[in-house]
Amino acid sequence: MSDTVDERIARVTFTADGLVAAIIQQWDTHEVLMLGWMDAEALRRTLTEGRVTFWSRSRQEYWRKGDTSGNIQLVRGARLDCDGDAVLVQVEQVGPACHTGTRTCFDADDLDAVRGPEAVA
Repeated sequence: MSDTVDERIARVTFTADGLVAAIIQQWDTHEVLMLGWMDAEALRRTLTEGRVTFWSRSRQEYWRKGDTSGNIQLVRGARLDCDGDAVLVQVEQVGPACHTGTRTCFDADDLDAVRGPEAVA
């Protein structure tokens, strides 16, 4: 890709608060690990430093996953969705992804959804 980092970031549709949802996925198994928020600078750092950086809405500061816990996320790829309003970051997760110590943030509360019918080929 020959686009500059600024040109790639300019394609993102940020919220009115200047944020974009970042879905974090294990690169080889495609397991969804967590969701975080990025502003343009956090996305820039993620795309250029090889480690995932988020914007903390509660603390109003940048945080790089694993700096205090050691559970780092090494960037393996990043893609923008079709509407430009969500980013998928594929990572090599080292240690648990969730702050609770579990592998993924999505194993805590099963909402017991009704399953749709089987697809017919």
